[in-house]
Amino acid sequence: MTGTGARKTGGLFLSFEGIDGSGKSTQARALATALQQQGREVVLTREPGGSPGAEEIRALVLNGDPDRWSAETEILLFTAARRDHLERTILPALERGAVVICDRFADSTRMYQGLSRGDLREVVDRLHALMIGREPDITLLIDMDPEAGLSRALSRTGAEERFETFGLALQLAMRQGYLDLAETYADRFRIVDGAGDVGTVHARVQATLPELFEAPA
Repeated sequence: MTGTGARKTGGLFLSFEGIDGSGKSTQARALATALQQQGREVVLTREPGGSPGAEEIRALVLNGDPDRWSAETEILLFTAARRDHLERTILPALERGAVVICDRFADSTRMYQGLSRGDLREVVDRLHALMIGREPDITLLIDMDPEAGLSRALSRTGAEERFETFGLALQLAMRQGYLDLAETYADRFRIVDGAGDVGTVHARVQATLPELFEAPA
């Protein structure tokens, strides 16, 4: 396994992060489509999930009574899912030279379990260093107004949407937490304004990835 921040494989590992309702999942799909149209091999995946074992853990965590797990237990479950995802999906794709686009990665655990469910950020980072040891090459943070994001998130339906119920105060804290992460990991974070329609934001995503969308000479 590569060390944190190292890139020893031939592919490119991108992650999308953002508060609930930021549109990051939509933008991850749009980027995957744009790169596939260039003829690149793209693996679009998500967390928690992205491999058969990790998807089983996703269902275990996100369905049912949200209070049945302690924050510490959730961190262990998400780390186990991430390890399986890394082994089964991410690393094999990178070794083939593919572009891996992941909807959330470890930064989401740093925020949701490390910030929202107790001061457990150090625990998250220690487990990540011990069991994962890999960060994305580039993390695209879709930044938007927390109130607008919450309104959009609450308009969705589905049994898995549970963190939105924590309310606007959490959304505000999460946005600031993500901006703080972007400062801490400035070498890999790129902030994209999430205001506007899907096409407008997608154009901003492409503009922040000149190594993938350089204009012809």
